[in-house]
Amino acid sequence: MEAAVKQSPATAARPSAVAYRNLVVATIGFALTFWAWNLIAPLSGEFGLGLSSFQQSLLVAVPVLVGSLGRIAAGALTDKYGARLMFPLVSALTVIPVLLLIPARHSYGAMLVVGFLLGLGGTTFAIGIPLVNSWFPPSQRGLALGVFGMGMGGVALSAYFTPRLAEHGDNLPFLVVAAALVVYAALAAVLITDHPDRKVPTASLTRRLGEAGRLRVTWELSALYAIGFGGIVAFGVYLPTYLKTWYHLSATDAGTKAAGFALVTVIFRPLGGWLSDHIHPALITSAALGLAALTAIVQAFDPRLSPGGAIVLLCMAAGLGTSSGSIFALVSQVTPQPQVGSVTGIVGAMGGLGGFVPPLVMGAIYSAKDSYSIGFMLLSDLALAGCVYAYGRMRNIQRQQRMPDPAPQHSP
Repeated sequence: MEAAVKQSPATAARPSAVAYRNLVVATIGFALTFWAWNLIAPLSGEFGLGLSSFQQSLLVAVPVLVGSLGRIAAGALTDKYGARLMFPLVSALTVIPVLLLIPARHSYGAMLVVGFLLGLGGTTFAIGIPLVNSWFPPSQRGLALGVFGMGMGGVALSAYFTPRLAEHGDNLPFLVVAAALVVYAALAAVLITDHPDRKVPTASLTRRLGEAGRLRVTWELSALYAIGFGGIVAFGVYLPTYLKTWYHLSATDAGTKAAGFALVTVIFRPLGGWLSDHIHPALITSAALGLAALTAIVQAFDPRLSPGGAIVLLCMAAGLGTSSGSIFALVSQVTPQPQVGSVTGIVGAMGGLGGFVPPLVMGAIYSAKDSYSIGFMLLSDLALAGCVYAYGRMRNIQRQQRMPDPAPQHSP
C-alpha cells in the first residue's frame, strides 16, 4: 500500500493527500503536547504556595529546559525509528507527568520534579519537522513547515483554556489534557505514515549528532532560533506572570492576553515560511528580528497596556513568529534529508534553551530592580544582533531549489 504513495518525477512537485494528512495530524499532536508542556505557567501563581517571582520563573522554566535538551535525542531517534513510532509514543508518555501534576500541585519541590518530566511534551517539535520535511518538495517546505509550526499555538490554548478550566475544578485542566493526549496517541499510531523513501541512518546516535554538530550552519541557525523561537517560548511561559505582576491583571485576563500574543506568533510563523519560499529566508529573518528589536525597545519604556503596550507586544509577536518560520525554512534547504532530525534536534534545543533563560532573567531583574525594562533592552540587543548577522552572513548561503534533498552547506 505504501508503495502506491511514491511520487514519480512528474508529480514530485505536487504533495500527495498522504503528505497533507501527515501534516495535519502532526500539527495537532504538536499543539496538544505543547499545551501539556505549558500547563504550569498559566497557574503558577494560583497553586497557593506563596512563591516569589524568581521561584515562579524557575517553576515555569524547568519544563522548557528539559523539553529543549530532549529535542536533541528526539530528533536523532526520529531519524532512526521514524515519526510513526515516535509521535504516538511521546504523546502517550506525556500523559504520565500531566496526571502527576494533580498530587504534586501542593508541593513546590514535587512541582519542580514533575515539571522536569513534563519537558517530554516539548520534544515533539523535533519529531514533526523531519516528518513534514520528507513529504514536501523543497519549493513548498517553507510553507509546510510553517503550518506545522502553528502547533506551537498549544501555548495559546494553554494560556486561554487552562485557567478557565481550573475555575470549574482544580484538577480539570490536567484531566482534560491527559484524555486528549490518550486519544491522539491512538489516532497518531494509525494515521501517521513515514515516507516510503525515508533513508534510515546506520551510524550510531553519537556519530550522527557529531556530524550534525560539525556543520557550521547548524550553530548559526541555532543562535538565530534561540533568539526567535526562544523569545516566543519565553513570552509564552512568562507573559502571564509579567502581565499579572506589572499590569496587575487577574490570572484569567493575563491568560487571555498571553493567548493573543501566542496566537499572533502562530499566524505569522507560516507567513514566514511562505515568504521564505519566494524570498531568501535570511532576508525575512533579518527583517523580522529587526521588528522584534524595535518593539522590545519601546516596551522597555513601560507603555500603558491599553492600547499602546498591547499593540507593541503583538507587533513583537509578529516579528518573532515570522522569524521562527523563516529560520526553519532555511534549515530545510541546507540540510540533507537523513540528517534533518539530528540538525532539527540541535537547532530546536537551542531555540528552547533560548526560552529557558529569559524567564529567569526577567524574574531576577524584577526582584532586584522592581522593573522589567532592563530585560526588554537585553532582548532588543539580542534581536538586533540576530538581524545584522542574518543579513550579513546567512543571506550568502545559496538556495537549492532544484535538489530533492539539499546537501549540507559548508561555510567558506
